[in-house]
Amino acid sequence: MTKVMFISSMGGHLNELTQLDFQNYDYSIVTEKTDSTKGIKDKFKDKAHFLLYGTRKTPIRYFFILLFNFFKSLYLFLKIRPKVVVTTGTHTAVAMCYIAKMFRAKVIWIETFANRTSKTLAGRLVYPIADTFVVQWEEMKSLYPKAKYWGWIF
Repeated sequence: MTKVMFISSMGGHLNELTQLDFQNYDYSIVTEKTDSTKGIKDKFKDKAHFLLYGTRKTPIRYFFILLFNFFKSLYLFLKIRPKVVVTTGTHTAVAMCYIAKMFRAKVIWIETFANRTSKTLAGRLVYPIADTFVVQWEEMKSLYPKAKYWGWIF
């Protein structure tokens, strides 16, 4: 079975990610550790891993969280050694996508359902390196010309 890492930030991105079928893969799931994501460990057991939660509302603290998460992402990537990284975003996944490319793993980015007419910052950062860039709205193909439209996750 192919080793696949599924990664996203908490909230709607994680909700979208968990709509995907993991069962056909040797998978792991990575998200931010918050009160709302505690149940992930119960559901996915040793396949669940956490990064620190951060928000751009506190820029100085956020910088250090991003730095920590980069090194933790590198550690997790080297520990798990996925052949594919699948993500619904956002900032939590950007470092992992670049790490994956550095180690020649495939990157599949699924742009969030929440954006129908504008690009996300994380999407703009990963678009140039993604092996497959998926949009959930047909209109988004005009913003991301090489994207694939596969419909909605929900």
